[in-house]
Amino acid sequence: MTKSNPYLMLFMRFALFAIFQCLLALLFFVLKTKDAWYTSQGWWILSALLANIVTFIVLKKYFNDKGIRYFDNFKFVKKDWWKDVLIVIGMFLITIPISTFPNTYLAQLLYNSTDVTFQLFFRSIPFWLIIVGFFWAITQGIVELPFYFAYLMPRLEKQMNNGWKAWFLASFFLAFQHVALPLIFDLRFMLWRLGMFMLFAFFLGLCLKLRPRLFPYLMIIHALMDIGAVAVFFTLK
Repeated sequence: MTKSNPYLMLFMRFALFAIFQCLLALLFFVLKTKDAWYTSQGWWILSALLANIVTFIVLKKYFNDKGIRYFDNFKFVKKDWWKDVLIVIGMFLITIPISTFPNTYLAQLLYNSTDVTFQLFFRSIPFWLIIVGFFWAITQGIVELPFYFAYLMPRLEKQMNNGWKAWFLASFFLAFQHVALPLIFDLRFMLWRLGMFMLFAFFLGLCLKLRPRLFPYLMIIHALMDIGAVAVFFTLK
């Protein structure tokens, strides 16, 4: 795993999202589900969970090869912990506008309505799948930021001998992966999914580049944010 090309690995999660959605669509087709592809889009939670499992396997293998246990990379640092807490609080205040404004602005710009993007992303799904969504949210916190900023960014920096280029690529592809979650062949939707995460991804990447000890805090916050997203599905019932 340490010999894998980091440039190709930038596309890994995007590809996994697309592949698992295609497999779901094929399963629905075999089961004679009406509009199998459309149904597979609504089940993006399952595609994402499977992608997270594969990502965890990749990361665990990588760190094991280096003689490091996975979670040893992301321990809380006791010394000056209060500074980390203050920084995270400040980051949280910043992330509210940079994560919500692009979402609503781009939806209005591309669709003249936030309702359209909401309905495309949040669809009626079985209750058991919503419950699975909470497991997805937890795994998202465990693997997503580590994949881009603890696994890819250092390897890209070593490859290019330039930390800022590595930060740019890792941050961009963190945002880019969302184009395939869910994979809907509508250019406006793809631009919305890409753009809504762009500022957020670059900001998180910058914070982790400058202060890697924030990893455990941001991983937990990330999981909690995604738990909040899953909870939205209950409003559709």
